[in-house]
Amino acid sequence: MLEKIRLPSWLALCTLTALGAGVGARGAASPAAGAADGGAPFTVEDLVILKRVSDPQVSPDGRYLAFLQRETDMDANKGRNSIWLMQLGTAHSEPSRLIDVAGDDSSPRWASDSRTLYFLSTRSGSSQVWRVLLSSGQAQRVSDYPLDVGSLKVSPRADVLALSMEVFPDCATLACTRERLDAQARNKASGRTYERIFVRHWDTWSNGTRSHLFTARVAPGGMLGLPVDVSRGFDADIPSRPFGTDEDFDFSPDGRTLVFSARIAGRSEPWSTNFDLFEVPADGSAAPVDLTSSNPAWDAQPVFLANGDLAWRAQDRPGFESDRFHIMLRSARSGAARSLTGGWDRSVAHLGATPDGKVLLASVDELGQHLLYRVDPKSGVPTRLTESGTVEAFSATRERLVLTRAELGGPADLYALPVRGGALQRLTDVNHALLVARHMSEFEQFSFRGWNDETVYGYVMKPYGFEAGGKRYPIAFVVHGGPQVSMQNLWTYRWNAQAFAGGGYAVVMIDFHGSPGYGQAFTDSISHDWGGKPLIDLQKGLAAALEKYPWLDGTRACALGASYGGFMMNWIAGNWPERFRCIVNHDGLFDQRMMYYATEELWFPEWEFGGPYYQNPQGYEQVNPAEFVSKWRTPMLVIHGERDFRIPYSQGIGTFTALQRRGIESRLLIFPDENHWVLKPANSILWYHTVLSWLDAHLKN
Repeated sequence: MLEKIRLPSWLALCTLTALGAGVGARGAASPAAGAADGGAPFTVEDLVILKRVSDPQVSPDGRYLAFLQRETDMDANKGRNSIWLMQLGTAHSEPSRLIDVAGDDSSPRWASDSRTLYFLSTRSGSSQVWRVLLSSGQAQRVSDYPLDVGSLKVSPRADVLALSMEVFPDCATLACTRERLDAQARNKASGRTYERIFVRHWDTWSNGTRSHLFTARVAPGGMLGLPVDVSRGFDADIPSRPFGTDEDFDFSPDGRTLVFSARIAGRSEPWSTNFDLFEVPADGSAAPVDLTSSNPAWDAQPVFLANGDLAWRAQDRPGFESDRFHIMLRSARSGAARSLTGGWDRSVAHLGATPDGKVLLASVDELGQHLLYRVDPKSGVPTRLTESGTVEAFSATRERLVLTRAELGGPADLYALPVRGGALQRLTDVNHALLVARHMSEFEQFSFRGWNDETVYGYVMKPYGFEAGGKRYPIAFVVHGGPQVSMQNLWTYRWNAQAFAGGGYAVVMIDFHGSPGYGQAFTDSISHDWGGKPLIDLQKGLAAALEKYPWLDGTRACALGASYGGFMMNWIAGNWPERFRCIVNHDGLFDQRMMYYATEELWFPEWEFGGPYYQNPQGYEQVNPAEFVSKWRTPMLVIHGERDFRIPYSQGIGTFTALQRRGIESRLLIFPDENHWVLKPANSILWYHTVLSWLDAHLKN
C-alpha cells in the first residue's frame, strides 16, 4: 500500500548540510521565552490544547530530525500524534508535518541510510509498520499482520526490524492468536477465569496474552517478511507492561544479536522486580541466554556501544522499584561485567550512547531538576550537560544531542546541545502563538531544614496578578505522589502549577524525604515511615515558605495530592487536621489492609511496609489513614478513576463514605473511563474546574 505525501519544501528543494553550530534556534533557552508581561492568565483550556513534542530522533548522518507532535482534537476528545521533520544545520529551518492523516503515528525510527524513516501508524485500521522514502515522498505500509504492532526498532544494517506484538504464548502463529481473540469477542458469556495474579494491571484486565519480541526481515520492495518470535515460550512481556518501550531491547552493532529485558517470575511476578537481560540471535535460531542471572534485582534498558560492549541500568536490591539504577558495562571481548557508576549517588532514569560509542548519556534526578549527563565508558566519570529543567528525552549524533526539555515555566520544546557541553540552542517553539499572549508565573526553588534538620528543597510559584507591596495570596499546597518521585522543575499536564497560578493561587511544593535526586539514602528514608518524615518535612516546608515569602497567606491554604499524595491528604486529615481550609484527594489510599489485597504490583507495598500484610500487619496499620477518621474535620474533595487498578476506586469510595458519615463537607468526582491519571481532554478540563472551584469556595469567599 503506497500513499503519496507532500514533502516539506526545504526537503524537496534544499541541498542539505551536516549538523553544525547554526541550528535554527527560535528564542532563548527558556520554554516560556516570549511570554508577555502582563498577558492574560494561563488557563486550563490553554493547558489542554498545548502542542506536545516528544520522541526526538536524529538521522544517522545528523541532517534530519524527526519527532512526534501531539495536538488535541477536542471534538474527538483525544490527542492525535503526527510525525514532524526538521532539517538540521541550516539557519531558520522550520519543522514541517511529514504526513497529515486522521490516524495516529508514533515511533519514528531511521534506517541507516538516513533517507528511510520507519514508523507505526493506525491509519489502516490497526497499528502497523510504515515507512517513508524521503527521495520519493511515498509512505508505504510494510506490514500487514493480524495483530497490532506495539513497538519498533531498526537494525544497524536496516535489513531486519525488531517489533513487539501481544500473543498467546502457546500459539505457534499470529493467526492462532487472532482466531482466539476473535472467538473471545464472539462469546456471549462475559465471565473470565483466572488461576494466578496479575488478573489486572494498571488499567487493563488480563486476557492471557503476552507482549513478545519478534524480528522480521525487510524483503526487496520493502515489505516485512514473516515475523519470528525470538522470545517464544517466554511467560513474560517484552517490552514490560504497562509502560515499557523499545528501550527494553537493542541490536548489537552487527545486527546479528538482540538483547532484551524481561521478568521470568511465573506466579511470583506481582511481587518480583527481577528483570534480567537475555541475548538471542536476531534470526531466532537459538534460545535466549540469560546474561544477568546472578543479579536477583532489576536489569534494564540494554544499550550497545559501537565496539560491541553492552551497557545497561541495574539495581542491587530485589523487590525495591526505587533502588538506585547504576550503569553496568559488559565487555564484548571477555564477557566480564562491571559497575561503571557504582560510586555515583544518582539513579539513572534513561540511558543512551553516541553512535561512535565514545560517550554514554544518562538522565538523572538531581536537586529538583532532571538533568542530562555524559558518562565516560572507560572511567565512569559523569559530566553534567544541562543545568536546570527536565530533560524528557534525547537523541545523539557523534557531536551533538537533540533533546526535549521542559520546566515549571513552560512545556517541552526541542533543543540542540554539543556532546562535549555548551549552550542550549532552541530548535522549536511550537506553542509560541499561544504562550506569547499569556503571563507565565515566576517560580523559585528554596531550601529549609526538614526532618532531623536535614536539607530539604521545595518550589514556590507566584500567582497570576501578583503585586509586590503587602498583598497576600491564597496557597495551593501540592503534595507529590510516588512517593519516590520528585515535584521538580518540570511541566506536567495533570498537576500543572501554572494552571493553579493562573487561577490566582500561589503554589508551594515540597520534595520531602523519599524524593529522588538527593542521594539514595534520602530516597530510602521514607520506606516504613510514610507518615513520619514526610509529614514533618511538609510542616516545616510550609512554615519556611511562609517565613521566606511574606506574600503567602498562611491563613488561606488548601492541600492537594494524588496517589501517595492522596494518602497524605487522608493522613493530614487525621494528623494535621487544623492546618488547611480544604483538601483535594485524587486517587488516594484510604485503608492499608484492603489496599494490599486489591492492588496489583505487590512488590511495592511489601517493600514499603515490611512484607505481605498477613505477615506484618503492624507495618501497614501504623500508617493507615482509616485508623484516624475520628479526628477528621477538614472539607475534602475526593476524586477517583474507576479504571484505576493501582489504587482501586473503592479506596476513594471509602474516603467519601467516612467523610459523609462524619458529617464533614465533602464532594466526590468519579471518572468511569479514567485510570490512575485523568487523560481525556474533556475530563481534564472538568478535573481542573472542579478542583479550582473547590479552592475558590474555601479560599476566596
